[in-house]
Amino acid sequence: MILVFVETAAGVVEETSLETIRFARDLAAEGGGVPIRALVVGEASDVARKQLGEHGVATLYAAVGPDLASYAAAAWASVIVAVRAQAKSVVVTAAGTPRGNELLAHVAARLDVPMAANAVSFHGLSPLVVTRQVMGGSVWEEMRLPQRPAIFSVAGHAVEARPAAQVTDPAVVEVRPEIASGDLLARVVSTEPGAPDHSGDLKSARVVVGAGRGAGGPAGFDGVIELADLLGAQLGVSRVVTSLGWRPHHEQVGQTGSRISPELYIPCGISGAIQHWAGCASSKTILAINTDAEAPMVTKADYAIIGDMHEVVPAISAEIKARRGG
Repeated sequence: MILVFVETAAGVVEETSLETIRFARDLAAEGGGVPIRALVVGEASDVARKQLGEHGVATLYAAVGPDLASYAAAAWASVIVAVRAQAKSVVVTAAGTPRGNELLAHVAARLDVPMAANAVSFHGLSPLVVTRQVMGGSVWEEMRLPQRPAIFSVAGHAVEARPAAQVTDPAVVEVRPEIASGDLLARVVSTEPGAPDHSGDLKSARVVVGAGRGAGGPAGFDGVIELADLLGAQLGVSRVVTSLGWRPHHEQVGQTGSRISPELYIPCGISGAIQHWAGCASSKTILAINTDAEAPMVTKADYAIIGDMHEVVPAISAEIKARRGG
């Protein structure tokens, strides 16, 4: 049995969790077609149940209770441990998001087994061996997971989230676990919406326009924001931009930000350090705009324009407007 911890937002399954289920399906097929179980914390919405059925989930566990209303890593991890035992799962996995990695680390510690973070592929079952990203994606490491349960997270966009060949009608099993008071010492007590921005959902964006130190300051983003609007794109930034306070952290692309895989990524004034490349390497096509022809981003890009982003980007926007008759 394979248990997948599933993240949802407003009752909808996150894309990274659907990718993880696809990874789990491939692993299950290698093992002779063992069932896929999914776990959500909170009520199982009809939308989520339908999505998970389309992706081949056999059983959906829904953990509910007042102590689970807000995120508490230790408490949620205790739920995963309990459901894992109930489902007799020999593999426990989740998306390699900040939350997924944190929860699986707790689970692995409680079960006294190793955990592999950010797996991109696997081979062999006895023992299970996963290949994972380390050092910002610049190095691939093979890790053996001989103990049971085998615990690992799946790197974002390591596989494509494709529906299963056979649609299922997942049975919903509601669980109401008892949560120890000590597991609630650290928990989310309130959330506040951020200010409106142009970042949208970076992880699922088809087009992303990025900007780095070359923007020169907060005012230097006007041009890339205009281009993003014209292309129906999302805005992504490098780590130095957020470190300097020019843009909010949730717009960051990179190892400590969002990992993206758009059809088109246009990094403007971004050198392409390893940390940033770890977040954008899965882009289908990269068009770099930079004054340095030897910048790592330029040398790795599919196409490049050597020039000042403050001259090149407005020229591209002007051409788009002219062709649209605007």
